[in-house]
Amino acid sequence: MTIPDYQSVMKPLLRFTADKLEHSLREAVDSLAIEFRLTQDELKELLPSGQQFVFVNRVGWARTYLKKAGLLESTRRSHFQITPRGMDVLNQAPDRIDVKYLDQFDEFKEFRNLKRTRLEEAVTDDLSDNTPEEALETAYKQLRDTLANDLLLQLKGSSPSLFEKIVVELLVKMGYGGSRNDAGKAIGRSGDEGIDGIIKEDRLGLDIIYIQAKRWDGTVGRPEVQKFAGALQGQLARKGIMITTSAFSKEANEYASRIENKIVLIDGEQIAQLMIDHGLGVSPVAIFEVKKLDSDYFSEQ
Repeated sequence: MTIPDYQSVMKPLLRFTADKLEHSLREAVDSLAIEFRLTQDELKELLPSGQQFVFVNRVGWARTYLKKAGLLESTRRSHFQITPRGMDVLNQAPDRIDVKYLDQFDEFKEFRNLKRTRLEEAVTDDLSDNTPEEALETAYKQLRDTLANDLLLQLKGSSPSLFEKIVVELLVKMGYGGSRNDAGKAIGRSGDEGIDGIIKEDRLGLDIIYIQAKRWDGTVGRPEVQKFAGALQGQLARKGIMITTSAFSKEANEYASRIENKIVLIDGEQIAQLMIDHGLGVSPVAIFEVKKLDSDYFSEQ
C-alpha cells in the first residue's frame, strides 16, 4: 500500500483517539502504520531534504489540522487527546474528514485564511494532498533541478580547458587537491593513456587520485571505463575519478563497482548537483529559514 496523504490520515487519526486517552505522536504513527499496512521501506521514506520521514510528517500535519478545527487538543508536548467536538464528529460518522470537511468550523477557517496570506499560497493549495513541508521541498527540488539542467547545458557548451578548470575547482571545494594552485599544476598535464590530471586526495598529499574529465556527447560505456582502469594500472594507481558531461551506461557502472581499483564515476547530472551543493558557478537569490515552536521555552521550571 502506498503512503496515504495527510488528509486521508485525518479520520483514522481521530478514530485512534476515540478512547479519550492521552496519546503521543509516536503512538499514533505506529498504530496508523499498522492500519495502513505500510512496509518498513515506506516508513523509512524521507522528504526530499532527507530530514524527516514522509509518513511522520503527514501524521503530524493531520494532527495539526484536527487541532486547529478543535477536534483534538494538546495535553503536553507531543501529546494530545480528542475533544468533545471530536467525539461528536466521530458519532456523525462522516465518510471522510479532510480540509473541506473541517472548513465548517470557524476556528479552522480562521487558521486557513491566515495560512493563505503567507507562504503556503505561493506553493500549494489547502485542498491539495501535500503538507506544507512537502510543497516547499517539492518547489525547492523543481528549482534545483532546473538550475542543474542549466548548469549542465553550460558545461556541455564550455571549452575543454574551462571544463577542466571547473572540475579542479569543484574537487578543491570538496576537500581534494590541497590548494587551488596545487590542483591547477596537476590537471591537464599528463595526457598519459587517458589520464587528464593528477590531484592530491587531501591537503597532505597522503594519496593521489588520477582524473579523466571529458565532455562526451553520447553515453560512456564499459570500454571507456576499462581503458581508464588500464591506465591506472599502468601508473600503479589505486584510485581514479572519471567525469563526463553525459551519462555512464549500466555496464560501465557495474564494471567500475567490481574491479580492484577504486574508480568513481561522475556523470553530468551529478556534477551539476555537486556544483550547486558547493556553490560553484551559482549564486544565492533568497534564503528562507523555516522555524518551529520551541515548547521547552514555554515550560515552567
